[in-house]
Amino acid sequence: MAQKIVTIYTDDLTGEESTEVATHALAVDGIAYEVDLAPDSYDKLLEAIGPFLKAGRRTGRVKAGAGARKASGSAAASGSGETAKIRAWAKENGYEVNERGRVSADIREAYQNATK
Repeated sequence: MAQKIVTIYTDDLTGEESTEVATHALAVDGIAYEVDLAPDSYDKLLEAIGPFLKAGRRTGRVKAGAGARKASGSAAASGSGETAKIRAWAKENGYEVNERGRVSADIREAYQNATK
C-alpha cells in the first residue's frame, strides 16, 4: 500500500497557504514565541517592530526551537535596516528588486549565503 503525506504551510497572520512560509522566533519580556509567516507578513512584522529593535540593544542570538522548519532569521535578530541592506546588495549584484514591498525569499537567501 502506498501512502502520500502532504504538508501544507500556512501563514499564521493571514491564514493563507504558501510554499514560502518560514518559522520566525522572537521574544518579549522573556517569553519566546514562534510564528509561521510568508515573506509579506514577515515584512509587516519587521516594519511594526523595526523602530523598537533599532532603539534597543542586542543581547545575543536566540536559537530557533526544535519545531522550526526553516532558519531564515528571527525577527528578534533582524532590524528594519536589514531589508535596506538586502535591497542594496541585490541591486549591486544584478537582481531585480522593488524599492518597496517584500524582498523575495530567493534574494534573501542569496544575500545570506553571500554575506556569511
